[in-house]
Amino acid sequence: MKILITDGLEPEAVVMLRKAHEVSVQELDSKALLGAIPPYHALIVRSRTKVTKEVLDRGASLKVVGRAGVGVDNIDVTAATARRIVVVNAPTASTVSVAELAVGHMLSLFRHLPEADRSVKEGKWEKARLEGRELFGKTLGLLGSGRIGAEVAKRAQAFGMRVIAYDPYLPRPAAESLGIRLVEKDVVFREADVLSVHAALTSETKGMVGATELALMKREAILVNCARGEIVQEAALADALTAKTISGAAIDVFEREPPVGSPLLAAPNVVFTPHLGASTTEAQTRAGTLIAEQVMKALGGQRPEFVVNPGVYS
Repeated sequence: MKILITDGLEPEAVVMLRKAHEVSVQELDSKALLGAIPPYHALIVRSRTKVTKEVLDRGASLKVVGRAGVGVDNIDVTAATARRIVVVNAPTASTVSVAELAVGHMLSLFRHLPEADRSVKEGKWEKARLEGRELFGKTLGLLGSGRIGAEVAKRAQAFGMRVIAYDPYLPRPAAESLGIRLVEKDVVFREADVLSVHAALTSETKGMVGATELALMKREAILVNCARGEIVQEAALADALTAKTISGAAIDVFEREPPVGSPLLAAPNVVFTPHLGASTTEAQTRAGTLIAEQVMKALGGQRPEFVVNPGVYS
């Protein structure tokens, strides 16, 4: 069968696919994709390509769409389900990478690492001004605690942090087995010294961190978002940082990317990364290999492990 890869894929994954299928790797804009898609049985993308209803309708031969990563915001899953096209992703590929970045951001803010780096490069030696804080003994509040949140909790506990979480979908026994205390949403904001966002983007979570929630936080607390930009209201966070309602923030994801015009860009004591959560060699290799396996199973008539739209099998 014919497979189209539009956002690139690790060489190991492409080799796997070519053992049994005809594979084409092309970087296509939206118009070119519409022209190219009809003969292909599978489409593999990352986050750049938008798999719209129009693309799915033009893909008369499509059986499966694979996202070499976690989020499927760029795929019209409803339209795919209506067409009986399986959508698969690679939800476990970047778990460790995102967790490590979140902890790295916590350390960066607590120890003023980006500012200290700039200071030394400018010929300064500001030890007193750059006095930081330890993670040890602090409370980590998780907003959502799935795979990534659980990995962040493990690393935080190794630093001697207490871990609480607001996650209405996490069973209490599972949380307790991870050493996580489940609390109500307002409690996680009030008690956290570090609030780390790890919720999925849904209609429930979109914009759930706003002025009201930020006002509940300790003035010394920091917020870290390595999940989805739309969960945190950027204007409200910028206001909280300017007013020193909270002491700092680390942001890897934005409401719009790149974040041109975002009020956060002018806010004080905020550290940015350009959506680097899954950007490690190891995570990219895992994502490529995993999505190749999922797509091959779907094309072979098997049910993949990570089906985003299980309704296609009902």
